[in-house]
Amino acid sequence: MKKLLIVSVLLIVFGLVSGCGQNDNSKHRNPYNLDLTQTIEAYNRQVSANPQMEMADIGKSVKGIVLDIRYATPDNFTGEKIYESAKAFARKPVVEALQKVGDSLAFHHLGLKIYDAYRPYAATVKFFEVYPDTNFVANPRHGSKHNRGCAVDVSLVELSSGKEIPMPTRFDDFSEKAAADFPNLPDTVLVNRKLLSGVMAHFGFVRYQAEWWHYDFSGWENYKLMDLSFGELEDALKQNQK
Repeated sequence: MKKLLIVSVLLIVFGLVSGCGQNDNSKHRNPYNLDLTQTIEAYNRQVSANPQMEMADIGKSVKGIVLDIRYATPDNFTGEKIYESAKAFARKPVVEALQKVGDSLAFHHLGLKIYDAYRPYAATVKFFEVYPDTNFVANPRHGSKHNRGCAVDVSLVELSSGKEIPMPTRFDDFSEKAAADFPNLPDTVLVNRKLLSGVMAHFGFVRYQAEWWHYDFSGWENYKLMDLSFGELEDALKQNQK
Protein backbone atom coordinates (compact mmCIF):
# COMPACT_ATOMS: atom_id res chain seq x y z
CA MET A 1 0.00 0.00 0.00
CA LYS A 2 2.83 2.40 0.92
CA LYS A 3 4.60 1.70 -2.38
CA LEU A 4 1.37 2.27 -4.29
CA LEU A 5 0.87 5.60 -2.51
CA ILE A 6 4.41 6.71 -3.36
CA VAL A 7 3.95 5.80 -7.04
CA SER A 8 0.64 7.70 -7.15
CA VAL A 9 2.24 10.82 -5.64
CA LEU A 10 5.12 10.65 -8.11
CA LEU A 11 2.71 10.37 -11.04
CA ILE A 12 0.74 13.39 -9.82
CA VAL A 13 3.91 15.45 -9.32
CA PHE A 14 5.20 14.43 -12.76
CA GLY A 15 1.89 15.44 -14.30
CA LEU A 16 2.04 18.85 -12.62
CA VAL A 17 5.59 19.44 -13.79
CA SER A 18 4.72 18.40 -17.33
CA GLY A 19 1.71 20.69 -17.29
CA CYS A 20 3.84 23.64 -16.17
CA GLY A 21 6.23 23.01 -19.02
CA GLN A 22 3.38 23.04 -21.51
CA ASN A 23 2.12 26.36 -20.17
CA ASP A 24 5.59 27.89 -20.45
CA ASN A 25 5.63 26.91 -24.13
CA SER A 26 2.07 28.01 -24.82
CA LYS A 27 3.19 30.59 -27.36
CA HIS A 28 4.36 27.71 -29.53
CA ARG A 29 1.02 25.94 -29.61
CA ASN A 30 0.58 24.22 -32.96
CA PRO A 31 -2.77 22.41 -32.74
CA TYR A 32 -2.87 21.59 -36.46
CA ASN A 33 0.78 20.56 -36.85
CA LEU A 34 1.49 23.26 -39.41
CA ASP A 35 4.94 23.87 -40.86
CA LEU A 36 5.84 26.83 -38.63
CA THR A 37 9.08 28.73 -38.18
CA GLN A 38 9.34 28.72 -34.39
CA THR A 39 13.01 29.36 -33.68
CA ILE A 40 15.46 32.11 -34.57
CA GLU A 41 17.87 29.44 -35.81
CA ALA A 42 15.31 28.24 -38.37
CA TYR A 43 14.55 31.84 -39.39
CA ASN A 44 18.23 32.65 -39.86
CA ARG A 45 18.70 29.56 -42.03
CA GLN A 46 15.85 30.69 -44.27
CA VAL A 47 17.27 34.20 -44.58
CA SER A 48 20.74 32.82 -45.39
CA ALA A 49 19.22 30.70 -48.15
CA ASN A 50 17.04 33.54 -49.47
CA PRO A 51 17.61 37.16 -48.31
CA GLN A 52 14.07 38.04 -49.43
CA MET A 53 12.82 36.12 -46.39
CA GLU A 54 14.30 38.72 -44.04
CA MET A 55 11.92 40.66 -41.83
CA ALA A 56 12.24 44.43 -41.43
CA ASP A 57 10.92 47.01 -38.98
CA ILE A 58 8.29 49.03 -40.87
CA GLY A 59 8.41 51.93 -38.42
CA LYS A 60 12.10 52.46 -39.12
CA SER A 61 11.86 51.95 -42.87
CA VAL A 62 8.86 53.86 -44.27
CA LYS A 63 8.72 57.67 -44.34
CA GLY A 64 5.65 59.32 -42.84
CA ILE A 65 4.44 56.07 -41.29
CA VAL A 66 2.19 56.23 -38.22
CA LEU A 67 2.00 53.17 -36.00
CA ASP A 68 -1.25 52.46 -34.17
CA ILE A 69 -0.66 48.86 -33.14
CA ARG A 70 -3.95 48.03 -31.47
CA TYR A 71 -2.94 44.52 -30.39
CA ALA A 72 -0.20 46.03 -28.22
CA THR A 73 -3.03 47.58 -26.17
CA PRO A 74 -6.37 46.33 -24.81
CA ASP A 75 -8.11 48.53 -27.44
CA ASN A 76 -8.94 45.66 -29.78
CA PHE A 77 -11.70 43.10 -30.23
CA THR A 78 -10.16 40.69 -27.70
CA GLY A 79 -10.08 43.34 -24.96
CA GLU A 80 -6.57 42.13 -24.09
CA LYS A 81 -3.01 43.19 -24.82
CA ILE A 82 -1.70 40.57 -27.26
CA TYR A 83 1.71 41.93 -28.37
CA GLU A 84 4.52 42.78 -25.98
CA SER A 85 5.47 45.92 -27.93
CA ALA A 86 3.92 48.33 -30.43
CA LYS A 87 6.01 47.21 -33.40
CA ALA A 88 5.25 46.42 -37.02
CA PHE A 89 7.34 43.96 -39.03
CA ALA A 90 7.03 42.54 -42.54
CA ARG A 91 9.14 40.69 -45.11
CA LYS A 92 11.75 42.73 -46.97
CA PRO A 93 9.85 42.91 -50.32
CA VAL A 94 6.68 43.95 -48.46
CA VAL A 95 8.49 46.79 -46.70
CA GLU A 96 10.09 47.90 -49.98
CA ALA A 97 6.62 48.05 -51.53
CA LEU A 98 5.32 50.04 -48.54
CA GLN A 99 8.15 52.51 -49.05
CA LYS A 100 6.89 53.09 -52.60
CA VAL A 101 3.34 53.44 -51.30
CA GLY A 102 4.54 56.06 -48.83
CA ASP A 103 6.43 57.99 -51.52
CA SER A 104 3.36 57.99 -53.76
CA LEU A 105 1.00 59.10 -51.00
CA ALA A 106 3.35 61.96 -50.10
CA PHE A 107 2.36 63.68 -53.36
CA HIS A 108 -1.15 63.89 -51.89
CA HIS A 109 0.25 65.09 -48.54
CA LEU A 110 -0.82 61.78 -47.04
CA GLY A 111 0.88 58.89 -45.28
CA LEU A 112 0.10 55.38 -44.08
CA LYS A 113 -1.14 54.34 -40.68
CA ILE A 114 -0.32 50.76 -39.70
CA TYR A 115 -2.68 48.92 -37.37
CA ASP A 116 -1.04 45.52 -37.74
CA ALA A 117 1.52 43.72 -39.88
CA TYR A 118 3.39 40.52 -38.99
CA ARG A 119 1.41 38.54 -36.43
CA PRO A 120 2.83 35.53 -34.54
CA TYR A 121 0.84 32.34 -35.12
CA ALA A 122 0.06 32.15 -31.39
CA ALA A 123 -1.97 35.36 -31.77
CA THR A 124 -3.98 33.84 -34.62
CA VAL A 125 -4.87 30.89 -32.39
CA LYS A 126 -5.96 33.31 -29.65
CA PHE A 127 -8.03 35.47 -32.00
CA PHE A 128 -9.98 32.52 -33.37
CA GLU A 129 -10.75 31.31 -29.85
CA VAL A 130 -12.22 34.73 -29.07
CA TYR A 131 -14.07 35.31 -32.37
CA PRO A 132 -14.35 32.20 -34.60
CA ASP A 133 -15.75 33.95 -37.69
CA THR A 134 -13.58 33.34 -40.75
CA ASN A 135 -14.93 36.43 -42.50
CA PHE A 136 -12.91 38.54 -40.10
CA VAL A 137 -10.49 36.23 -38.27
CA ALA A 138 -8.11 33.76 -39.93
CA ASN A 139 -8.65 30.09 -39.17
CA PRO A 140 -5.54 28.77 -37.38
CA ARG A 141 -6.01 25.48 -39.22
CA HIS A 142 -4.48 27.24 -42.23
CA GLY A 143 -2.70 30.17 -40.61
CA SER A 144 -2.88 33.81 -41.64
CA LYS A 145 -1.04 35.83 -44.26
CA HIS A 146 -0.14 38.04 -41.30
CA ASN A 147 1.75 35.03 -39.90
CA ARG A 148 3.85 35.01 -43.10
CA GLY A 149 4.83 38.67 -42.75
CA CYS A 150 2.90 39.39 -45.95
CA ALA A 151 -0.24 41.24 -44.81
CA VAL A 152 -0.82 44.72 -43.44
CA ASP A 153 -3.80 46.49 -41.90
CA VAL A 154 -3.63 50.13 -42.95
CA SER A 155 -5.37 53.47 -43.21
CA LEU A 156 -4.47 56.99 -44.39
CA VAL A 157 -3.31 59.99 -42.37
CA GLU A 158 -2.51 63.62 -43.08
CA LEU A 159 1.26 63.98 -43.27
CA SER A 160 1.19 67.37 -41.53
CA SER A 161 -0.72 66.22 -38.46
CA GLY A 162 -0.63 62.41 -38.47
CA LYS A 163 -4.43 62.52 -38.09
CA GLU A 164 -6.42 59.78 -39.81
CA ILE A 165 -8.65 60.98 -42.63
CA PRO A 166 -12.30 59.83 -42.81
CA MET A 167 -12.61 56.13 -43.65
CA PRO A 168 -15.60 53.72 -43.65
CA THR A 169 -15.26 52.35 -40.09
CA ARG A 170 -12.95 51.94 -37.16
CA PHE A 171 -10.30 49.25 -37.39
CA ASP A 172 -11.67 45.77 -36.59
CA ASP A 173 -15.25 46.84 -37.10
CA PHE A 174 -16.83 43.47 -37.90
CA SER A 175 -19.87 44.84 -39.70
CA GLU A 176 -21.05 45.05 -43.31
CA LYS A 177 -19.75 48.64 -43.49
CA ALA A 178 -16.21 47.27 -43.25
CA ALA A 179 -16.54 45.54 -46.63
CA ALA A 180 -14.14 46.85 -49.27
CA ASP A 181 -17.02 47.74 -51.63
CA PHE A 182 -19.76 48.78 -49.20
CA PRO A 183 -21.53 51.58 -51.13
CA ASN A 184 -23.65 53.53 -48.65
CA LEU A 185 -20.99 55.90 -47.37
CA PRO A 186 -20.30 59.64 -47.67
CA ASP A 187 -18.62 60.64 -50.94
CA THR A 188 -15.49 61.80 -49.13
CA VAL A 189 -15.10 58.41 -47.47
CA LEU A 190 -15.60 56.59 -50.77
CA VAL A 191 -12.90 58.74 -52.40
CA ASN A 192 -10.47 58.12 -49.54
CA ARG A 193 -11.07 54.35 -49.61
CA LYS A 194 -10.59 54.28 -53.39
CA LEU A 195 -7.33 56.25 -53.11
CA LEU A 196 -5.98 53.79 -50.54
CA SER A 197 -6.94 50.72 -52.58
CA GLY A 198 -5.59 52.22 -55.80
CA VAL A 199 -2.17 53.04 -54.39
CA MET A 200 -1.85 49.74 -52.57
CA ALA A 201 -2.86 47.75 -55.67
CA HIS A 202 -0.36 49.66 -57.83
CA PHE A 203 2.49 48.43 -55.63
CA GLY A 204 1.48 44.79 -55.39
CA PHE A 205 -1.11 44.58 -52.62
CA VAL A 206 -4.47 42.84 -52.91
CA ARG A 207 -7.31 44.08 -50.72
CA TYR A 208 -9.37 41.68 -48.65
CA GLN A 209 -13.06 41.88 -49.48
CA ALA A 210 -14.48 41.85 -45.93
CA GLU A 211 -12.11 44.47 -44.47
CA TRP A 212 -11.26 47.76 -46.19
CA TRP A 213 -8.06 48.05 -44.11
CA HIS A 214 -6.57 44.60 -44.88
CA TYR A 215 -4.11 44.07 -47.76
CA ASP A 216 -2.18 40.95 -48.75
CA PHE A 217 1.09 41.16 -50.62
CA SER A 218 1.24 39.32 -53.95
CA GLY A 219 3.36 36.19 -53.65
CA TRP A 220 2.54 35.65 -49.97
CA GLU A 221 2.41 31.89 -50.56
CA ASN A 222 6.21 31.86 -51.02
CA TYR A 223 6.78 32.75 -47.37
CA LYS A 224 6.49 30.42 -44.40
CA LEU A 225 4.18 30.77 -41.43
CA MET A 226 6.02 32.00 -38.34
CA ASP A 227 5.51 31.97 -34.59
CA LEU A 228 8.33 34.24 -33.45
CA SER A 229 7.68 36.98 -30.89
CA PHE A 230 8.51 40.61 -31.61
CA GLY A 231 11.33 40.40 -29.09
CA GLU A 232 12.85 37.42 -30.89
CA LEU A 233 12.63 39.23 -34.23
CA GLU A 234 14.23 42.37 -32.82
CA ASP A 235 17.12 40.31 -31.46
CA ALA A 236 17.53 38.57 -34.81
CA LEU A 237 17.57 41.88 -36.70
CA LYS A 238 20.18 43.32 -34.34
CA GLN A 239 22.37 40.24 -34.76
CA ASN A 240 22.10 40.33 -38.54
CA GLN A 241 23.06 44.03 -38.62
CA LYS A 242 26.40 43.36 -36.89
